[in-house]
Amino acid sequence: MACLQVPAVGEKEVPLLFQNGILKPAGEKELLPRPKKWSLPNIMAPGALNIPNSFIFGGPYEDEDGELNKTEDREFRIQAESMKRIVWDMERRCYLDPAAVLILQKRIAECQYWPVEVCRMPVVSSSKGKTSKADKGDEDRQIFSHGVAYVNMVPFLCPGVQRIRGAFRVFTYQDSEVLEKGRTKKQQSILRDLRPQVSLTKERPCTPGISSPLSRAVPSKAQREEKEKSTKEREFNRRTSCAPKIQLSDTALESENTEKFLGLDGQQYAEAGTFLVMEIKLDKALVPKRLREELTKRVKEMIPPRPPLPPRTEGAKKAVEDYHSQVTSIAVAILSEYHDLFGKQLPDQGAIDHQTLEEQKRLLNFELNSSGKYFAFKEQLKYAVVKIVREKYLKTTAFETQEQFQAFLSELYVYLVDQMHVALNQLLHEEAASPAPLTRMTAEQLWLFAHEAEGNKDYKLAALYHQQRIAQDKHNTQYWLDYGAFCLLLEDNTKAQECFREALSLDPHHVRSLLLCGIVAVVLQHYEEAEIFFEDACCLEPSNVVAWTLSGLFYELQNNNIQAEMAFREAKKQLQAQLARERSISEGKRGKKHIAAAYVRSTSPGPEQLLPEGAPDGSASRLPEALEEPALACPAPEEEAPASEAAPEGPPPISGLSQPSCTIFMKAVEFLMKFKAIQFVHMALAHELLAGSSCAYYLALARTYLLKEDLSKCEECLCEAVRIDFMNPDVWALKGHLCYLKRDFAGVKECYERTISFVVDAADMHFVYLRLGSVYLEEKEYGKAKQTYLQACKSSPSCLTWLGVGIACYRLEEMGEAEDALSEANALNNRNAEVWAYLSLICLHVSAQPAPKPQPAGGRQLEAEQCYKYAVKLGLGPSALLQELRAAQQRFGFGNPAL
Repeated sequence: MACLQVPAVGEKEVPLLFQNGILKPAGEKELLPRPKKWSLPNIMAPGALNIPNSFIFGGPYEDEDGELNKTEDREFRIQAESMKRIVWDMERRCYLDPAAVLILQKRIAECQYWPVEVCRMPVVSSSKGKTSKADKGDEDRQIFSHGVAYVNMVPFLCPGVQRIRGAFRVFTYQDSEVLEKGRTKKQQSILRDLRPQVSLTKERPCTPGISSPLSRAVPSKAQREEKEKSTKEREFNRRTSCAPKIQLSDTALESENTEKFLGLDGQQYAEAGTFLVMEIKLDKALVPKRLREELTKRVKEMIPPRPPLPPRTEGAKKAVEDYHSQVTSIAVAILSEYHDLFGKQLPDQGAIDHQTLEEQKRLLNFELNSSGKYFAFKEQLKYAVVKIVREKYLKTTAFETQEQFQAFLSELYVYLVDQMHVALNQLLHEEAASPAPLTRMTAEQLWLFAHEAEGNKDYKLAALYHQQRIAQDKHNTQYWLDYGAFCLLLEDNTKAQECFREALSLDPHHVRSLLLCGIVAVVLQHYEEAEIFFEDACCLEPSNVVAWTLSGLFYELQNNNIQAEMAFREAKKQLQAQLARERSISEGKRGKKHIAAAYVRSTSPGPEQLLPEGAPDGSASRLPEALEEPALACPAPEEEAPASEAAPEGPPPISGLSQPSCTIFMKAVEFLMKFKAIQFVHMALAHELLAGSSCAYYLALARTYLLKEDLSKCEECLCEAVRIDFMNPDVWALKGHLCYLKRDFAGVKECYERTISFVVDAADMHFVYLRLGSVYLEEKEYGKAKQTYLQACKSSPSCLTWLGVGIACYRLEEMGEAEDALSEANALNNRNAEVWAYLSLICLHVSAQPAPKPQPAGGRQLEAEQCYKYAVKLGLGPSALLQELRAAQQRFGFGNPAL
């Protein structure tokens, strides 16, 4: 039997007793789903104790709340639940009044563990034989195999939690330990107090819901064994005064492992690994959870609504504009027909006389009517006229009299002719030629240029690119998030908050916007708002690992350890489910390849072939059972395949770069680093360090130190990262950035060249190419510089990459290629003073050389002078380049208007 207590009014507690546990033999699996049973005695009708619409469904071990829910416990659980075990399958219900609910909350907060006692008590003999009082006293006192399981009730203090289900280890009962961990103030066991009330008869009924003959036979055999064993136990106890220990488990569901059914060792539960599987469910959560609608309403209150979009131009105005466009189109078509028939009349040929015009008009009308084009023009114009009638004159029904119809036609005709003249006047009016359209950079280019400017610490230029990106599309959420992340980098938290809230106003259900709003609220110490943002994100996307992890970090910051623990636990569960899905997909792909390869190698038909004869091509998608992933809706852990039958995993990746972030905290770090939320990064990395340092941990920590320009600590982290994973290109790239900031060019070349030589690229190769190319230019290795910058232009072209190509070509005296590269750089950014300076140098050198074709007077000299003016205007200050440019101007005698 098993027993636990629930609080009631005052100090009194109500015991819930589960009796008549059934011993199940080894090898017999429990069916899932199976009905739960009422705990009522002496009911013989089969199935009468089944609770309607109440079943035991089981589920994956990883989703449980108990102790044995880790991946390494899976094989043990599968083996244990197929061995000898004791099963109740009972459900007990009780009512908690408001006072009892408060007591329950208080006791859970004081001590998180709730003791559930299990024991074996002797059957009371139903014979009329007389028994001595001493025997009766002994019999009353005997409690065999007394154990206790400690159920962690803390999840009930989290908002919205109504259910706890899981496996809990059973320990030997000791009063001191129960008093220390439990909540009862009594000095002895609950079961000892209940002994006078417990009445187990020898001829107890076949326990509820068992219909098969085998199931009936098992309890009766157990009863016979039980009587014999209890007699032996009583005799032994009279001699040694030592109560033997037995193993039991489970109050609401099932139990396990009675391998050593009778033993004298008090550590038998620990040796056998006994555990108790039980479920506690509340009708209403102890701590109510805010509804999703309420969270959405609160978020809307904090984020001001955006102004409505301007209405689309429809109605009468649009109908008239359509009529004008149709008139213009028909007029152009008629003019084209006229030119085909009579040719174009040039202005210097003089005016055409009236008689000739009338003849041309007659011939044109004949051509239009005879070819059917006149009818086509009428049909083209008809729809536009109908829209004017409906939208402007609101005529949608038939006219009552013919007079009204004729009056309306006259009015409509006058209006259509007037509008036709308006359209024709607009067509024949000569307008100035429209200027050439400006080159519009794409959003991806603008993001690259902003990222490049951030890396070079040109924050003013980076802000300009971010603003240009938003100006192109103000309704794109990602553009606002990127600009907000840039503001976080500059520690302009108020502006970052505006950007993130603008993104959230565009899409109230955007999870990343909610998380970033919560992060900025924490930075600004608006903790109530932050809690709403994090809670709404978890509610909108319950499978989001990052959302649960950031919520846990926030609760930890608030010293709310209970909710922090629950959030981390939910994040780990979602991450395990995500990795399981990815593993299933990868194993499925490998299985398909393996089947296809085996089928190709097969040369003769036979029963051993993997594909049946005449099977369609789609049959290759059916995998062997060993390769198939168990269904996600599998109701019971007992039905899952053992770990030994699972498909073998693929070979491990070569370096840490290709390995996914296997912890919830590294997943959060990736998100936080992308949006420059450094405060939360350090909190997540602290948790990651407790789990064990890795290459990804040291790499992320080094990036944070590099952002703060703490070069010594950054170097220490990178040394540890190199020691852990020598083949990680990201580590060497970051180490190259560190050497670049320290002006250690030898180290820069070594690290960057090693990064480029890896098969797998680093996460950000753009700066690797840029900085390595600049080092080559500094050391006058112009050929290598040109090749490096060209690689950058191939992967991510920008003004600086083409500028590097232009400089390298100029130093190699390849003036044509240099000018082309600099022209491309100027097209991407015409406000770079260095580009204009090198263009001026090229013009100076080219103008001094004999040209193969005659050049216009002062052509290259004028270009050299204009390029020099732009370079000075855009801020080309005193530098070696400016001195070189002025020296060339002195040598050639032009290019500087001051000369």
